[in-house]
Amino acid sequence: MNHYYLYLFDPEFGPAFLKICGYAPWSGKVWLNGHEWAKRQLEKRGLAFTALHNGFRTVADPLLLQQLCDQLGPREIEAFLQRCTERLPLPMNAADRAAGYRYRLSLMQVEVSDTRVFDRPLRGRQWFEATIRDQLSLGRPSEVALLFERRISRRTPGRFLTRVIHEDTTPALKIEYKRCTVKQYLKQGRALRTETTVNDTYDLDIGRSLANLARLREAGDQINARLLAHERTGEEARLAGSDLAELVLPRHAAGRRVPALRFGDPRVIALLAALVQLCYQAAGFRHAQLRRSVAALLGCAPEEYSRAQMTYDLGRLLAHGFIERERGRHRYRLTTNGLRVAGCLTKLNDRLLAPALVRATQTSPPHHSRWAAFDAALDALSAEAQIAA
Repeated sequence: MNHYYLYLFDPEFGPAFLKICGYAPWSGKVWLNGHEWAKRQLEKRGLAFTALHNGFRTVADPLLLQQLCDQLGPREIEAFLQRCTERLPLPMNAADRAAGYRYRLSLMQVEVSDTRVFDRPLRGRQWFEATIRDQLSLGRPSEVALLFERRISRRTPGRFLTRVIHEDTTPALKIEYKRCTVKQYLKQGRALRTETTVNDTYDLDIGRSLANLARLREAGDQINARLLAHERTGEEARLAGSDLAELVLPRHAAGRRVPALRFGDPRVIALLAALVQLCYQAAGFRHAQLRRSVAALLGCAPEEYSRAQMTYDLGRLLAHGFIERERGRHRYRLTTNGLRVAGCLTKLNDRLLAPALVRATQTSPPHHSRWAAFDAALDALSAEAQIAA
């Protein structure tokens, strides 16, 4: 037998394993997980937390958790090895250790991760899938040089490309520099996980001694932070902006009920289109003007769209911030955000959703092998509708 694998459950590190060579000089490998170590420390202190696989979803004291993670270093890892050498049947006995023969740990592979938990997972998934498309240029030498803060020349080894990996329908973004990789993916659909894995510390001009762990962690944290800062530029609006669900579902705000504007309802679509028609009136518009426009778009007589219905719809538009009323007058104006949202939803319905649904119902549903063609057809339809941007 060439190697012995010893799988352990350590009181400090939890799941771990040792790989020991069966012949001289009896070299070995140690595998440890810092997240599991942090979980043990929280349990000792009686602090509640919710695990996210090998990370954290929630924790009672986030600041203390960060302090504990910062404490993990060579001393804790050396203590783990000391516990193992005292109890496991390793080649070196007590006499050998007394004579000065000891295992010396070095850094073979180190993963530094950053986990950002979304308060709205659906919005996080939408953001990440859009980000993948926007960040395909990250693998270029110029972008990699900025990400890793390393000078790249024609002699720099490695492949400079961005890889989008699909495993179990969960996409992941991967960028490579020499023997270092940065991987980003959605963890269990709830958090954005960014992982920098260093397989050769010399690629970052850092020695392999365990004493350099703090420097390597700092370098990994900086790489993760630079990637996130790059992606955050221009993307905060997508994460923090208004949600379609806030329009199409009733909700409560400031202690009162806000009625829904159900997108797809012909009356709501007509209402949004009428707002776009009246947006250029310098003096604003009145109840009767909006009512006539909505009735015309619905294809009915004004009396079929009653004053009471118009009053109710005005209340909905005010509650959602589409319009505002002039003080002391019965005139209304579109807000800047109201015009943007009404225009966007009107164009999506008229130019994209309506023709796309017609085409989708006229053909058989796409199977998994035909999704690429289906996506291409939607892209072509978006370009044809001139809303691809």
